[in-house]
Amino acid sequence: METIRKAFRHLEDSMQRHDRMRCVISYESFIARLVENPDLILRNVFQVFHDMIHAYVGDGEDEYPDDPESIRFVHYDCTRLFVEGTDHPFFADRLFANRLIHQVEALRRGAQQNKIYIFDGPPGCGKSTFLNNLLMKFEQFANTDEGMRYETLWRLDRRAIGGAGNGDIHPFVNRILHLMQEAPNGRMPFDFKTQTNDLEDPSGKLPPDIHLMDEPPVALEEAIEVPCPSHDHPILILPKEFRRAFFDELFENDEFKYRLYTEKEYDWVFRETACTICQSLYEALLEKLGSPLKVFGMVFARPYRFSRRMGEGISVFNPGDKPMRQTILTNPILQSRINAILRDSNRVRYLYSQYARTNNGIYALMDIKGHNVERLIELHNIISEEVHKVEDIEENVHSLFLALMNPEDRKNIEDIQSFSDRIESVNIPYVLDLKTEVAIYRNIFGKHIDASFLPRVLHNFARVIISTRLKTRSEALMEWIENPQRYSSYCDENLMLLKMEIYAGHIPNWLTDEDRKRFTAKRRRRIIAESESEGNQGLSGRDSIKIFNEFYSFAAREGRLINMAALSHFFTRIRPDLLRSIPAGFLESLQRLYNYTVLQEVKEALYDYNEEAISRNIQNYLFAVNFEIGAIERCRFTGDRLEITEDYLVSQENVLIGEGATPEKRNRFRSDVQKEYAAKTLTVEMMQEGKAITETKLYKDLYERAVYNLKEKALDPLLKSEAFRMAIKDFGTTAFNNYDARIKADVQSVIENLGRKFQYSQLGAKEVCMYVIDNDIARKFSAS
Repeated sequence: METIRKAFRHLEDSMQRHDRMRCVISYESFIARLVENPDLILRNVFQVFHDMIHAYVGDGEDEYPDDPESIRFVHYDCTRLFVEGTDHPFFADRLFANRLIHQVEALRRGAQQNKIYIFDGPPGCGKSTFLNNLLMKFEQFANTDEGMRYETLWRLDRRAIGGAGNGDIHPFVNRILHLMQEAPNGRMPFDFKTQTNDLEDPSGKLPPDIHLMDEPPVALEEAIEVPCPSHDHPILILPKEFRRAFFDELFENDEFKYRLYTEKEYDWVFRETACTICQSLYEALLEKLGSPLKVFGMVFARPYRFSRRMGEGISVFNPGDKPMRQTILTNPILQSRINAILRDSNRVRYLYSQYARTNNGIYALMDIKGHNVERLIELHNIISEEVHKVEDIEENVHSLFLALMNPEDRKNIEDIQSFSDRIESVNIPYVLDLKTEVAIYRNIFGKHIDASFLPRVLHNFARVIISTRLKTRSEALMEWIENPQRYSSYCDENLMLLKMEIYAGHIPNWLTDEDRKRFTAKRRRRIIAESESEGNQGLSGRDSIKIFNEFYSFAAREGRLINMAALSHFFTRIRPDLLRSIPAGFLESLQRLYNYTVLQEVKEALYDYNEEAISRNIQNYLFAVNFEIGAIERCRFTGDRLEITEDYLVSQENVLIGEGATPEKRNRFRSDVQKEYAAKTLTVEMMQEGKAITETKLYKDLYERAVYNLKEKALDPLLKSEAFRMAIKDFGTTAFNNYDARIKADVQSVIENLGRKFQYSQLGAKEVCMYVIDNDIARKFSAS
């Protein structure tokens, strides 16, 4: 029992500390907190929504930070936002994540606040999961100290105002109050009409000014609390025409004050007004008290608590949810208290609508069909004018409006022409990023599935699925790659495999230097823009999960890894019906790309050169090209004594541009290197920027060339040594012990390098080496 009591005491202490941080504070204390942390306190829903996304997602990772043509198409890790802590994870691919972040950045800038944001995508793309997870994380964030905002709360002090006290209440009301005090829990277990008959006058009427209500009047306390039903930010109670002067006195001339006055995101601070209830309370109190300071003494601030289930701050409507019968909401008990304390039944009318409950919050529609079409139409004037009529009162509505829509439901809004400029569509297609597609399989079937595949085969399954979702022809790619045929050994004729790499944020290393240079920012934007019209057809997310389950059940076997042969067999023999959805020739091109990729991996594993010696040779070469043939010089970078002959330069160029280069190509290469060294490397990068020779762009380019060509030579054992091939086949068997020590060491090194560099298991490393050998992959690519 003592342990239980201790646990409850700890819980109580924790909750009390939390509540103290989020308790009601005076207006003066609120202003003090505003001065202390203006970025956190002075936010509307759009700014908090931005901060929530940024808190969960971060800044993103640019894999090519030094790329001058970058368009900031970066990797945003949305795991914390859409996956962690959710019942049904949503996996945002790179394209959608960038689309969402860019939209959120625009929201913070305040550029598009009078719009409804419709997330448009085909069935099975995960729209509902996306929105549910997004709203859940927003609710969690908004109820933390980091995401908290304040709302207005009035505490009307009867003594300060001079309103009616209990002694001034009509005898009839006193009688009711007395009966309520005697009743259990303050409720009246009797018929209200019967118990009040003795108070009626001889004519049978109630005393003057007494009206029967659903519940009897409530006694006046020393102070009554009047919450703002519209969740107004407390700063809005300041009269709009005096806010700028108030902030001039409040803030120093610092960075925040400059942003407050100049940036669009803070435009709402000077533009918006308090709700009609708060404004009428302010005016009525100012008339009675005669001093704004006394009025502000009755204004308090409390945390804006969000609850989707209670409809506070977040409201979500499904198509089948019927409209509310009572569109105008009020609080008769509170209205009677306000009337009594102000002695005026008409000055402050406590009326509001359902939209007030999500003011400065989120109002969401799940699918634009059924009753949600009516709700969307009703939002038209609210979004454009930011007001809603409640009887003869105008109610402010500054909410973030979100909706989901299937493509076939677009007809429901096409007839509303005036609404078109108020709709901001955000496309949620089927996943087009192969890394995200694989992440979905791992989430559904478990991360252990990787152990059943040879590296790259699982991703190739994802490529097949994604190929059904892309358009076959890309005008942007065809304009960029002038000669697609040059890549026929490892890419399809429509360059869909190239597009998949770009959509995943990867620039393939098999592109030529010429095409990499032509990959400008303008071309990148055109390619990424094509994704807006893709992913609305083909195999859906649900379809891909079913197909993968069937493939995995067919191909997974004990002691054998799933390879490309199994993948090809599945789509051509087990499920040939799927070939209608897969572009013609795509599977063959995917096989060629796989062959090329694993060959590069084997090259890398075979490559075993002294990289320090490579670096030294390149530095010597860069120094030597600046002198005439026959000169003898000491290299300023390495200290080596160089005899600069034609044979020496040719020996270095054999590594840099290949042994088969013609004399003309050698002379042109040598001249280009010398010119760039003199014009940029030495004079700009080294002398002006203070870089070492090994930090310059020219050195790095030559180093990459040298390593690439040396790796090509590393294939010689596979091409020329039959013993080396047999040793790989016998690796892991007793026959492997019969080979000489040098071959065994080389084979052991290849197997270990494949595991260390490319995450192959020992079985996988052996299988991929045997695959390259048995299919003569090296000779095929050397011949091409």
